[in-house]
Amino acid sequence: MNKMGLKAVVVTVLLAAALSYYIYTPMPDAIQEPWKLMAVDGFDSTMVALVGSRSPAGVVPGVKISDITFAGVPVRVYEPPAGGEGHLRRGLMYLHGGGWAFGSGKLSLNVCRYRLFPEVLFPEPFLDCVVAAKHFLSPEVLDKYAIDPERVAVSGDSAGGNLAAAVAQEVATDDSLSVKFSVQALIYPVLQALDFNTPSYVQNRNMAILPRQVMVQFWLQYLGADISLRPQLIANNHSALQHSALTPELRSRLDWTSLLSQKFKKSYKPVVVERDSHGLLKKIPGLLDTRSSPLLAGPEVLAKCPRTYILTCEFDVLRDEGLMYARRLKDAGVSVTSDYYEDGFHGCLSFISWPLDFDVGKRALRSYMTWLQNNL
Repeated sequence: MNKMGLKAVVVTVLLAAALSYYIYTPMPDAIQEPWKLMAVDGFDSTMVALVGSRSPAGVVPGVKISDITFAGVPVRVYEPPAGGEGHLRRGLMYLHGGGWAFGSGKLSLNVCRYRLFPEVLFPEPFLDCVVAAKHFLSPEVLDKYAIDPERVAVSGDSAGGNLAAAVAQEVATDDSLSVKFSVQALIYPVLQALDFNTPSYVQNRNMAILPRQVMVQFWLQYLGADISLRPQLIANNHSALQHSALTPELRSRLDWTSLLSQKFKKSYKPVVVERDSHGLLKKIPGLLDTRSSPLLAGPEVLAKCPRTYILTCEFDVLRDEGLMYARRLKDAGVSVTSDYYEDGFHGCLSFISWPLDFDVGKRALRSYMTWLQNNL
């Protein structure tokens, strides 16, 4: 099929997918070219393969690419040309998204390919990333790749942003490490699982790409819990007032009524449940683990975190936890850049090439890259 024929097929299918989707789920007015977003959410994986037929993943002119392991964890290493004798590079460890269940370090410019559901459950993906990070930060490895130990970052998107934040906390508080991350860059990160009724969760509960029920399912899978518990978590029964483990101090760490500005609180009200008759916190102890929910970390941990960039989008269930994390890090004395997109949606940075290209994705990617250029 020639290029024009491929374009015709793709456009026809995208329009059909968009039309069928729009019948059931209208898009917010602020979304530019909403038919594209409808199409993204509407067609199946076979069509994704068709419209995604671009250059082979990972092919970057002039960059050496190696698929190896860091202490047993599969990684893909991208090495730009050396800058001459004595020139040190900057280093970036990137953790891919995909709800801890999908994705691969071989599909894009990702570094760490941690094990996924259903092969493993929490905390194994986190532990994989910690092992890989400590290996990457070792003086021997940094010297091998000519990386400046003062200019090493950890970054990730969505579930990868969750892992990046958790790994950054782990590394920052590990006194045995001589080299630590100098910055962390989190792209619409997943940061907590105790409140699925924040304003952004309620506002975007049926939003394309990542509706609330899908995010809750990702959490249940990651924490090894029964999917049938999803309605209980959506109702916030797992964070009922009866739970003594949820102390006032712990609740304050994700209290959106005090951590969000009025712009984001709008007219939404907290969903607070008195009693949990299902014993959810005992069934799912990972809900209270800071390794799965970095937003729950105490101020003494946050104060040790590196300079931070957090990207959030208006049309994303995860918006508020990213904003709350930015606020709490700032309150702990960390330098934070909060990059918010009023017309953004979850996953927008993945859609920057024809035919599913969005201007907001291109703007957000440029901003992310510029921040790294200026801060790493």
